[in-house]
Amino acid sequence: MRRCYVTVTGRVQGVGFRMACAAQAERAGVAGWVRNLPDGRLEATLEGEDAAVDQVLRWLHQGPPAARVEDVDVRVEEPQGEQDFQVR
Repeated sequence: MRRCYVTVTGRVQGVGFRMACAAQAERAGVAGWVRNLPDGRLEATLEGEDAAVDQVLRWLHQGPPAARVEDVDVRVEEPQGEQDFQVR
């Protein structure tokens, strides 16, 4: 079990990134949340089995078709027992 706090930089707002991220996380069985930041970045937490979290992290490096990801910053945190994935 692992939890990661992630920020994504680039053209990541207004391109369906949050909804696509939620769909990817739900398919992988990953809990957490995703939201836009006022500075144009996107932030998310991902919590689940290592392989499932890795799958969503790989997807975050490209995002949905209209996105342009410039950077993905990942910080490992202590799992908090989240059970679902939310778009905030």
